Amino acid sequence: MKTLNGIVRHVLRSSKTSSHLLNASRAQSLSTSPNGPWYDLSEEQKSIKELTDKFAREEIIPKAAHHDQTGEWPKEIFDKAWELGLVNGTVPIEYGGSGTPLLDRCIIGESLAYGCSGISTAIGSNGLAQAPIVLSGNDEQKKEYLGRCTSEKIAAAYAVTEPGTGSDVAGVKTKGEKNADGDWILNGQKMWITNCGVANWFFVLARTDPNPKAKKSEAFTGFIVEGDSPGLTRGRKEQMMGQRASDTRGVTFENVVVPKKNVVGGEGRGFLVAMGAFDLTRAPVACSAVGVAQRALDEATRYSLERKTFGVPIASHQAIQFLLADMTIGIETARMAYMKAAWEMDQGRTNTYWASIAKSYAADVANKSATDAVQIFGGAGFNAEYPVEKLMRDAKIYHIYEGTTQIQKMIIAREHFNRVK
Repeated sequence: MKTLNGIVRHVLRSSKTSSHLLNASRAQSLSTSPNGPWYDLSEEQKSIKELTDKFAREEIIPKAAHHDQTGEWPKEIFDKAWELGLVNGTVPIEYGGSGTPLLDRCIIGESLAYGCSGISTAIGSNGLAQAPIVLSGNDEQKKEYLGRCTSEKIAAAYAVTEPGTGSDVAGVKTKGEKNADGDWILNGQKMWITNCGVANWFFVLARTDPNPKAKKSEAFTGFIVEGDSPGLTRGRKEQMMGQRASDTRGVTFENVVVPKKNVVGGEGRGFLVAMGAFDLTRAPVACSAVGVAQRALDEATRYSLERKTFGVPIASHQAIQFLLADMTIGIETARMAYMKAAWEMDQGRTNTYWASIAKSYAADVANKSATDAVQIFGGAGFNAEYPVEKLMRDAKIYHIYEGTTQIQKMIIAREHFNRVK
């Protein structure tokens, strides 16, 4: 069977590029204009989509309801995705990953979320934990922790959010203090941490300057923390509205010793390291939201052609046609937004503006599409035996995690004014 790594290696051989140039060469496989891409997929990208669509259809969709009902973390599906190269695309080739361009990872993410967004979150969340190390880690850290993810079927977690600090990252209260040996002692609590119950290691943000007036860009430090560290305690699995296959928990640090070699990006630079990761991960969140919206549209369309009222399929009624048309408009434009955000990153440019636009807009589209799908199904849509009620539950989280919609709008406004100035 084809694997993502195999497709990437084929591109390397055929283009005779080095792994260092992979992102740039793959991004150019799209036809381009001075302002961005025309959104035609290359042959390699079509192969990636075909591979991932098949995986979603055969491995995810048949088991999605089970994991939604039980909340069981989908280890078997995760392991199969790992074997196909669908888990660690963020990791550069020199550390055992596929070095997949962000746009290609988004194509993968949309297909996986189409199958089940909870399972796709379980598969894709390594990327968020890895992003600070990819962007700011040293070579030793990359070899150890990125290499561990590509040599073993393990998960990792990004631990920044706390019980009292969601969007207010600068309010993080977990503390890091140096001991006599120059290592660090962590004390505090994190909450809503994806992959927490299964993580082999964590990226953790802690306050290391106790001065409350210290600049946020200098007051925090990022750490890599081993999952089996003494004093690290994982909480119970949260019972969530949607995306129940994703293992989300709190984690407590009580005098957890972290060696100084596990500081990421330097002491005091943790806030910048943690926030920089979102430029790599918000487009993938947007593509997942599009996957949910596309599934809602497809389910609603199929039902509208089968269900009859007044002697004709409900698809014949203009009221239903308008709902489907609005869903289609939203999905197509949200897809272009996430592709633009990913393409900008693949060109080596900061994509903060486009990533926030894509994340904010796609979240709205997913929620509206899922809600309208339930409406088209009518009473059946409110029934758990049909797939659209799950889609409606799953969609809501896109308004919340990796920066709420309101936070995205603040970022967009800031970037807009910076452009005007």
